[in-house]
Amino acid sequence: MIWNYRRRDAVGNHGIRDNGSVDRSVNTKGIFITGTDTGVGKTIVAAALARLLVNKGINVGVMKPVTTGCSQHAGRLVSEDAELLAWSAGTELTADVAPYLFREPIAPAAAAELEHAKIEFSRILAAFHKLSEEHDFIIVEGAGGLMVPLAGGLLVADLAKLLALPLLVVARPDLGTVNHTLLTCFAAKGLGCSVKGTIINNYPLNPSLAESTAPHLIDSLSGVPLLARLPSIPGKDERKVVEQLAEQLFKEPTTRVLLREIGLD
Repeated sequence: MIWNYRRRDAVGNHGIRDNGSVDRSVNTKGIFITGTDTGVGKTIVAAALARLLVNKGINVGVMKPVTTGCSQHAGRLVSEDAELLAWSAGTELTADVAPYLFREPIAPAAAAELEHAKIEFSRILAAFHKLSEEHDFIIVEGAGGLMVPLAGGLLVADLAKLLALPLLVVARPDLGTVNHTLLTCFAAKGLGCSVKGTIINNYPLNPSLAESTAPHLIDSLSGVPLLARLPSIPGKDERKVVEQLAEQLFKEPTTRVLLREIGLD
């Protein structure tokens, strides 16, 4: 199997022991946020969840291991995604929160190669363990979807496995989302990842026929629960959007199911 080949390749270099098991020196509660595609709103969902947990008095940490398409401020690259996550959690934006920053908005493996760099899983794992010592729950946001290449044949799915975190899959609401969401969930399970549920983001106030039928199909066919339908909120101020989504989640009775599934209720 391709999965087993990649894992053997990674032995000894990325926090995986010789017997194939993951280094679990830190017993971490957390969740890995992935998406059915790029641009589905993983960062907004991760930030809203972080703000919800903060409002519930949980010491939450955040992490964006790899960011591409970074902007440049004062001569240095900045991950705007990581900035939003850190603000949402009320934590400092350190190098552990965002270990790898690349300028070009392309696949991380390609972006790193352009800058003559290499994404080392051992560095990400060390940062993750440090954050785990400082926080009770960690939200990690992946790059793009599960099959996005990071380094040397290793994918985002490999990183989620290495960190030993279950997944939340963020999906878009429109036509095609059923196929994309089922493919992501089935691939994740086939690769040995635990999927806790799906979240549909940017759900419209007046959904089309495709948008109105997709949630039930995803919920019934993916094999995991649909944990939330987050509404589309107008406005360009992402912090205000995050605050509104967190407030809505705080009031929703179904949020208790979401928290239970990620191990917090």
